[in-house]
Amino acid sequence: MSLFSQLRFHTTVNELHMLPQHGLEVAFVGRSNAGKSSAINTLANHVRLAFVSKTPGRTQHINYFNLGDDRFLVDLPGYGYAQVPEAIRAHWQQLLGNYLATRPNLIGLVLIMDSRHPLKPLDVNMLDWFLPTGKPVHVLLTKSDKLTRQEQTKTLAQVRGALEQWPNCSVQLFSSLKKQGMEETETVIGNWFAQAQTPEM
Repeated sequence: MSLFSQLRFHTTVNELHMLPQHGLEVAFVGRSNAGKSSAINTLANHVRLAFVSKTPGRTQHINYFNLGDDRFLVDLPGYGYAQVPEAIRAHWQQLLGNYLATRPNLIGLVLIMDSRHPLKPLDVNMLDWFLPTGKPVHVLLTKSDKLTRQEQTKTLAQVRGALEQWPNCSVQLFSSLKKQGMEETETVIGNWFAQAQTPEM
C-alpha cells in the first residue's frame, strides 16, 4: 500500500502553540506557484486534498495531513510572493522560520522547485538556513513535463552538482501532470519515517 494512500486532512494552524503535540512530520515547502499543492495532491492521488490556486501565496497557514501511525505531512506557506499585505507576509515568515528551526517532530524537508527555474535566491537561502539543523532535504524539481528529455537530464545534473555544497541533500524530477517521480519521493520519505525516532515532548 502506498505511503500516501491514506493521507487525510488533519488540522490547520496559524500559531506555533497550536501545533500537534505528538508524532513525526515531513514538511513540504517552496516558492509560491512552484507546484507544492499539486505535488501533495498527486502523491495522495486526490484532486483537491491540498488547495491549488492560480493565485500564488494562497496557503497562509500550516496545514497538517495525517498519514496514519502518528505520521504527518505538513504543508507550509509558500515563500517569495510579495502581493500580500506586509503584516501577513511578516507573520508567515516568522511562523515558517520558527517552525523549521525549533520543531522537534520535524524529521525532514521536501523543498519544491519549478524545474524550469531551480535554485532561485530564496531557495538557496532556505537551504543555507535549514541544513545546519542536520535534518535531510529532498528537492522535487516539479513541472518536469514542461522540459524535453534532454533538458530534464541537464537540469537534474546541474542541480545535483549545485547541491553538493550542502550535506544530506538529494534531488529528483517530478511531474504532477504525468504522475512521474512518485515512487522515488515515496521511497525517500518512507525511509525518513522508518529511521526516525519520536522526540520526547
